[in-house]
Amino acid sequence: MQFLRPFRPRGWVLLGTAALALLLAWSLGRRDLLVLAVFCAALPAAACAGLYGFKSGFTVRRLVSPRLARVGEPVSVVLEVRGHGPAGTRTALTEELPPSFHDNPHFSHPHPAVPHGLLSRYQYRALPTQRGVVQVGPLRGLFADPFDVAFLRRALDGGDQLTVAPAAVELPAIPLSDGRGQDGTRSTAELAHASHDDAMTREYRPGDPLRRVHWPVTARQGKLMVRAEESVTAPEAALVLDQRRLAFGEASRFAFHTPFPAGHSQGTPAAQPMRTTAAFEKAVVAAVSIATHLLERGYAVRVLDHRGRPGFASSPSALDPAVEDFSGPQGVFEVAAALAALELADATDDAGGPGAADVPTPAEATPGAGTPPPGSPRPSAFGESLAEKLHHGRRRGPLVAVAGMLSAAEARQLAGIAESTQSAYAILVCYEPAEAAAALEILRQAGWQAAALTPKTPLEDAWAELGRTRTAGVVR
Repeated sequence: MQFLRPFRPRGWVLLGTAALALLLAWSLGRRDLLVLAVFCAALPAAACAGLYGFKSGFTVRRLVSPRLARVGEPVSVVLEVRGHGPAGTRTALTEELPPSFHDNPHFSHPHPAVPHGLLSRYQYRALPTQRGVVQVGPLRGLFADPFDVAFLRRALDGGDQLTVAPAAVELPAIPLSDGRGQDGTRSTAELAHASHDDAMTREYRPGDPLRRVHWPVTARQGKLMVRAEESVTAPEAALVLDQRRLAFGEASRFAFHTPFPAGHSQGTPAAQPMRTTAAFEKAVVAAVSIATHLLERGYAVRVLDHRGRPGFASSPSALDPAVEDFSGPQGVFEVAAALAALELADATDDAGGPGAADVPTPAEATPGAGTPPPGSPRPSAFGESLAEKLHHGRRRGPLVAVAGMLSAAEARQLAGIAESTQSAYAILVCYEPAEAAAALEILRQAGWQAAALTPKTPLEDAWAELGRTRTAGVVR
């Protein structure tokens, strides 16, 4: 798209002169003044026409590092611009950035270091302050005619998208479950019991010491079987992220707002703003920090939403919205990328209790997302659907829930989903601890370790409080 600010001061002077000469020619009957009026009016018009028809011939290549940015960490951008300005003049370039980046970098082409070169390279650093999928660019050039009568701003490229993930907070190590090492693993010797004998053995191989022969299994199998005592099992954990709009809106006294658009560029319509609140932003930071903490300790993490669906089914920045299990360094990357553009659920997702039949959201209708088919009853928040997802066919690892404001009924439902887990932890985002006191008490009475996360509470302090509660054995 092109934007024409019609004339420079010289152009306006020419148009004023043309108007005055035309008036004098009409009043005095002077043909020479009429010729002057036509000339002064035609020159700006010709300059504008020439700029509109001018093809800049610029090509732009933009290299952004890292491709997945994080809030508060600088991003390096390299621009490679090849081309030339009109009539050999210099061209002023402006890189347009989202409002959250504050400043737009400005350059001059050709680069002063290569005044006669066709290729100029520029580098700048930007500091993203809010998560989301934002547009970097386009790069715009300011072109003027040889007589400096008119000028034109023209986009030289379409820009590039940059995913800005929330920055994870480093959390202190706390005891997440019994019998685990600092890396979260557990030896099979600690897990083995009579019902697991067959799973904990393997066939005898030459060189195995006879002391490791498992005689009961050998008798059943009819061949020598030995204990696999040195193996370890990959621990598992579950993270439940509440995404209900009402839980993070006015009920928690965080004003509902849309602080930043998903993408924006000057002169073009802004993209739809993200559905989020200050409270939900705090919950997102808690989620990425906890997931990173667990993944780096060796856990395989299952991420679910408040209804038991894949936690990132509605995130446009998720690499695969249907995936709910993450592990290893790749899992850290995938979780951060998915949380970059995660929004609060649609308003209709807050409505309805257990068994309420609503029109499914687009995420619920996604094939392979583990959601009910269209027209089926919608599962309730923290209800049976979530409990089944957590426990069906899986080892009982620690469960961590990050939620907004909970009613007493919702707190009881959440408390009930952790009956067979090794340990359960909850962080409730609220404005004042007293607002979440009733829900915290219900969770603690059910055996949860629970803490409130307020605007004044550092996340690491809330996380450490969960560990202190467990270490002290205060489970009421």
